Amino acid sequence: MTHTLTHSGLSVDTQLADFVKTKLLPGTHLSEQQFWKSFANIVQTLTPTNRALLEKREQLQQQIDDYHLKNKSWDSAAYHSFLQEIGYLVKEPENFSIETQNVEPEVALTAGPQLVVPVSNARFALNAANARWGSLYDALYGTDVLSEEDGAEKGSTYNPVRGFKVMAYARQFLDKALPLSNGSHIESTNYSVVNGSLVITLRDSSQTTLANPSQLVGFKGEAQNPSVILLKNNGLHLELQIDHHHPIGQADKAGLKDVVLEAALTTIMDCEDSVAAVDAEDKVQVYKNWLGLMQGNLTESFKKGNKTVERTLQSDKTYTALDGGTVTLKGRSMMFVRNVGHLMTNPAISDIYGQPVFEGIMDAMFTATAALHDLNKKTGIKNSSAQSINIVKPKMHGPDEVAFTNTLFSHVEEALGLPKNTLKMGIMDEERRTSANLKACIHRAKERVVFINTGFLDRTGDEIHTSMHAGVVLPKAEIKKQPWIQAYEDRNVDIGLACGLSHKAQIGKGMWPMPDKMALMMEQKLAHPQSGANTAWVPSPTAATLHAMHYHDVNVFNKQQNIATRAQASLSDLLTPPLMDNVTTLSKEDIQSELENNAQGILGYVVRWIDQGIGCSKVPDINHVGLMEDRATLRISSQHMANWLHHGVCTQAQIESTMAKMAKVVDGQNEHDSAYKPMASNELSLKNSIAYQAALALVLEGAKQPSGYTEPLLHSYRIKYKSQQS
Repeated sequence: MTHTLTHSGLSVDTQLADFVKTKLLPGTHLSEQQFWKSFANIVQTLTPTNRALLEKREQLQQQIDDYHLKNKSWDSAAYHSFLQEIGYLVKEPENFSIETQNVEPEVALTAGPQLVVPVSNARFALNAANARWGSLYDALYGTDVLSEEDGAEKGSTYNPVRGFKVMAYARQFLDKALPLSNGSHIESTNYSVVNGSLVITLRDSSQTTLANPSQLVGFKGEAQNPSVILLKNNGLHLELQIDHHHPIGQADKAGLKDVVLEAALTTIMDCEDSVAAVDAEDKVQVYKNWLGLMQGNLTESFKKGNKTVERTLQSDKTYTALDGGTVTLKGRSMMFVRNVGHLMTNPAISDIYGQPVFEGIMDAMFTATAALHDLNKKTGIKNSSAQSINIVKPKMHGPDEVAFTNTLFSHVEEALGLPKNTLKMGIMDEERRTSANLKACIHRAKERVVFINTGFLDRTGDEIHTSMHAGVVLPKAEIKKQPWIQAYEDRNVDIGLACGLSHKAQIGKGMWPMPDKMALMMEQKLAHPQSGANTAWVPSPTAATLHAMHYHDVNVFNKQQNIATRAQASLSDLLTPPLMDNVTTLSKEDIQSELENNAQGILGYVVRWIDQGIGCSKVPDINHVGLMEDRATLRISSQHMANWLHHGVCTQAQIESTMAKMAKVVDGQNEHDSAYKPMASNELSLKNSIAYQAALALVLEGAKQPSGYTEPLLHSYRIKYKSQQS
């Protein structure tokens, strides 16, 4: 049974109230009374606007549904005019440049990988925060970037054959990132710093230097016999670590034991898509971990083999500068926090009318208050070097919703006594109405925006839902090939650059979904910096280290200068739904295969969400390839099946039989997980499995879900599951 306390007319779960009193507020200037009074005022002031914005979403969707029901043939010009008429498309503002001040250098001045991690998991959060620096040798040795042919297997013990391949690959990378005035790093036998220059001795005993001497930044140890040499390329630092006595260094003529790259410059600590937080207990865990990161004292102990390992935040790194002074570099990724969107409420707090408060309002107040601990620090482990709180705000639909977030942030700043625009805004360009009105969206936050980011999966889920009545959508693999996807990706960069984001904010790209397929990532993800994006999402610290090499290959800011001169990508393409011209081209086998692929992915993710409260995990697909799944991937799969059901491509009976078949497959894939509860041990168990029923509801009720979101159903079924366990 839930117990509550009353604060300023709000009914607050005692777990959350106690967290605020004993953990969140001590060390800030805020009293308990001040905090709750300010928050109650924000809730009372902004709840009606929040509710009205959600009603506007539904009104626009109904008008679009009606349009498609009346207009069966596609007419791009007529559709465009219709969207303008109903206010879905707004008039673009005059040209402008964003005015954001006090931006983190990692955001404005450098280009590199970005991690996204559920902040509810302390171990994952700490690993991500510490992924600012990564061992290239470890990343190469432990992944498929290097083949295991010719005796280079990974094995359970160190394989010197594989180690040699790692060294050779790393040397080739150094030749590209840090070219020598003559010769190659492959020939190096010694590295030393002489009179402020890097001197490299080659196999023939000749000596050379860097082609660009300014790449040398500093060192550790003695100049002529350094243990670490710090260098810089395209704004990213890297270390050459030298130790002739180390097992790896002994096998290297120059004693090079590792190359350590500056990798995840920024990390998004996520309260949203990768988190399963449905009540006060869950929200306290989310806020507690974020608070620990902001205070710098978050720790997590876990078993690794026979040892207990304690994970903490890395301290900063120091080196000797070339002038004899000190160079200090941050040891951790700069952390954003991603709040939830405008849709959901949370029962942890109820307003004066007994209604649960909007969770997005709650997140803004609580995560910003936690960040006060970081802003107040003079020494120690700090996150922000710009005295800013960087908040990513997802799932906003159009300029009015961005303006509402701007207003919400202003209210929070006032409540916390912070200077105007301390709270910076990351705009997730993942909803169709935001994509189509991106310039106006940025304009509404022009003093706060530090980030825009494309998200293929949510954007596709929203596209399917928005165009549900327009016709049958293509198979998922074909959707990725349609013109609107490229228009979406290109317009995001085009508009971001036109609005002055270069050297002021991040323009980001989406997630690499296959954490075990690093060789393929190295082939394909180079396209992200080449597209003009100065960050892109990766699924692990190892992936961040590998992806960092792409930013040594590409000077993103030079790319942005070239891209800024091209014509803006087509709005008409962006607004063209990915529909099938002729459904009869789909065979029965094609349909069944697509249904099974979708159903397996839905079930594999949902069963962990409902039964274990895991909001993001590596889920084997139908071909047993591990894919990173979160609510965005769930949204596209469930909306895709809902579309085919709505248009009669398949029947409800076919959906149900496919789901039952795939439940057995998912059970088999999880048979070694001791915490897993099988869904399909018999017919009765399917009916009794809350997770299975949730997965089925996401499809059968998908067409009716607000904007096609999965959260309302997931939350209700998870709450039901938790209530049965208590």
